[in-house]
Amino acid sequence: MADRKMAEAAASSAGAQVLSVSNLQAWYGESHILHGIDFNVKAGEVVTLLGRNGAGKTTTLKSVMGIIEKRTGSIRFNDTDITRASSDKIARMGVAFCPEERGIFASLDVRENLLLPPIVRPGGLSLDQIFTLFPNLKERLDSQGTKLSGGEQQMLAIARILRTGARFLMLDEPTEGLAPVIIQQIGQTIARLKSEGFTILLVEQNFRFASTVADRYYIVEHGKVIDGFANSELSANMDKLHTYLGV
Repeated sequence: MADRKMAEAAASSAGAQVLSVSNLQAWYGESHILHGIDFNVKAGEVVTLLGRNGAGKTTTLKSVMGIIEKRTGSIRFNDTDITRASSDKIARMGVAFCPEERGIFASLDVRENLLLPPIVRPGGLSLDQIFTLFPNLKERLDSQGTKLSGGEQQMLAIARILRTGARFLMLDEPTEGLAPVIIQQIGQTIARLKSEGFTILLVEQNFRFASTVADRYYIVEHGKVIDGFANSELSANMDKLHTYLGV
């Protein structure tokens, strides 16, 4: 469609294409969730998938990460076909996934949670660099992960994947349930990561937050991408967003 072509054209100067998803279909058991997802992400971009609950946004991230086993279509990362690759192989290529539920281990303290994931590629952030981004974590190193506040748990979940060396980050609802001051800190972190060369695919329902960090948007509805536009076209598309999202 014309809007998506405009969004992709606007991204042409952002760098080489990192992720290309075409006709992605995915199933949970017999339930057909994704019905032909199409989108791309270029190097250095923050791209946001917007849509209502149940639209297929999280399933899209899990499919890219190889967590959803029953999937068809085409997923290419740095021009390598990863459609049928396992999640561990995809992770070692430099892709990291931060789930909405955060996945903090209750029996481990903050330091142990941070150090648990293996380093899969060179270039991961050091602990000192992580503590510059999230000074709260340095103060809570000996606290059990699940005794942190919701905002601190989200910081820990993001910090954990930054150690691995992945440069393509997929963040699922990172602001869900957080206080405004923490949401602002998450936004500043995303902006800083982008400035340091990370590429980010973001799932968000908080459109107002997404509008502060995203370069482009794709609208997901009933398991398909139905529209897309660049941040520079945001004002012209607000009426559509009200219809799609009820914002």
